[in-house]
Amino acid sequence: MAEPKPRRAGQAGRIDFSRARVLVAGDLMLDRYWFGDVQRISPEAPVPVVRVTRSEERLGGAANVAFNVATLGVRATLVGVVGEDEPGRRIEALAREQGIDLRVAHDPQLATTIKLRVIGRQQQLLRVDFEQAPAGSVLDRAFEAVRAAIGEADVLVLSDYGKGALAQIDRIVALARKAERIVIADPKGDDYTRYAGVTVLTPNRAELREVVGSWRDEADLARRAQSLRRSLGVRHLLLTRSEEGMTLFSDDGVLHVPALAREVYDVSGAGDTVVAVLASMIAAGRPIAEAVDLANRAAGIVVGKLGTAAVTPQELFG
Repeated sequence: MAEPKPRRAGQAGRIDFSRARVLVAGDLMLDRYWFGDVQRISPEAPVPVVRVTRSEERLGGAANVAFNVATLGVRATLVGVVGEDEPGRRIEALAREQGIDLRVAHDPQLATTIKLRVIGRQQQLLRVDFEQAPAGSVLDRAFEAVRAAIGEADVLVLSDYGKGALAQIDRIVALARKAERIVIADPKGDDYTRYAGVTVLTPNRAELREVVGSWRDEADLARRAQSLRRSLGVRHLLLTRSEEGMTLFSDDGVLHVPALAREVYDVSGAGDTVVAVLASMIAAGRPIAEAVDLANRAAGIVVGKLGTAAVTPQELFG
């Protein structure tokens, strides 16, 4: 199948994202942060006592991808599953505040996923996860929401955190391919056959190693990555490598982009930012090499921020 051609928007230099449209589907989460002071160790156990002084709530998981997309000025649509509970309502409210077109399926039996991070003296001390996998008819409703929105999108992003919202990913990929839409998948787990046929796959080092094993050197990495890509029928495999930058594998060969020299403060959500910028650039009609370069720049910026965060056009284009 020929690679779909999204409409072009923008020119060289600063990109005009206003006509680009990205649909994000995946695991929705609410990221909660408790900030406080640490002045003593608990007498009950050898752990710090945090006196919480303030709290924040942010969009997490696939919702953070959509937040990053919307921050760039792209028209973002978000599909996922939430419970009929307070965290679910907070995700909906935060998404709408960001101008995201939210099309969630509700499940009264589901507890919405929460990641609670406790921060003391600007350091993450603890993360507590509350999660439950969705099932049954709510997944069918989410699929129908993707079906209804796919025709309005240039690019579909599948943000897989392994929480169960993409249990029907094979049906979603088939739907997108039939609609001739570009599909970017941020994978999870060791079974990559579920991502067969996507346009771009974006594992990090640990995720790829879980699937192809450890590599001895760059040549061995290229051989393993290209073999996996071809076996899955994936056009591009973009490996994010933290301080080593990013490497794009395709039929055209290997393109490596070194990491930008920058102090790393927090890597939380950096992968979401990379995928969001990549999708936005492709939706705006830019070549994938240019998209990877800008995504790499965005990663270098966002790791200097605390927690899940987004990169603004001003930061990207100066």
